[in-house]
Amino acid sequence: MSKAAKAKPGADAPEEIEECTRCGKPLPLCICDSVTPIRNRIELLILQHPQEQDRALGTARLTAQHFEKVTHKIGLSWPSLSKALGRTVDPQDWAILYLGSAKVADLATDRDVVAIDRKGEIEDHQRQILKDIEGVVLLDGTWSQAKALWWRNAWMLKCRRIILGPAQPSLYGKLRKEPRRDGLSTIEAAGMVLSRLEGRAEMETELNATFQRMLTQYRAVQATMPELAPKPKKRDFRRPENRRGKKSLQS
Repeated sequence: MSKAAKAKPGADAPEEIEECTRCGKPLPLCICDSVTPIRNRIELLILQHPQEQDRALGTARLTAQHFEKVTHKIGLSWPSLSKALGRTVDPQDWAILYLGSAKVADLATDRDVVAIDRKGEIEDHQRQILKDIEGVVLLDGTWSQAKALWWRNAWMLKCRRIILGPAQPSLYGKLRKEPRRDGLSTIEAAGMVLSRLEGRAEMETELNATFQRMLTQYRAVQATMPELAPKPKKRDFRRPENRRGKKSLQS
């Protein structure tokens, strides 16, 4: 059921920590037994950057366990949305959680899930656009990793663009810094967007409860097993976004 994490050879090598084959987390952090799948109408596609390896605090696999209609893929690029899903679909019937500079707070709307155009402006006929969405694409990874997925998959330009305006910041708090106040974990974003699109508030409540259990479990284990703490990420100054201003995603 589980695999052992590799330990470096030597007298001081730490004991091997087994991992759950479902969520990929070390077994002391696994909460899979508490997750109940939800029957969702709107499909979810989670595309995870292969370097997103935060086993302790990542939520992509945990999110995928929560839904019946979900596809979770790890990689950098796919020829089309249909290839990523394994069946033929029209990308115009799908939306992607957009990573550009547009913010809901800057738009003239009282909605917290908004469809925008390529200029970052609010689309007309919001109710109809959101009602017709058949699936949502979420990009999982750090901010720079998610942007890399965007630039490597040109078919994403054919999808609708939606942005979120959460009332509260991510439950991550200080455990994992988000680059923007409206930045959410994958599980929080999935719960928020699908609950709004399907009109089922309990979906967001359930996913946030799972996320809170995960964080509580992490904090409880961290004190006695510091080896499970995520390693700080070094800033790569070879990357253009770390040397100059942020590049726009409006194209």
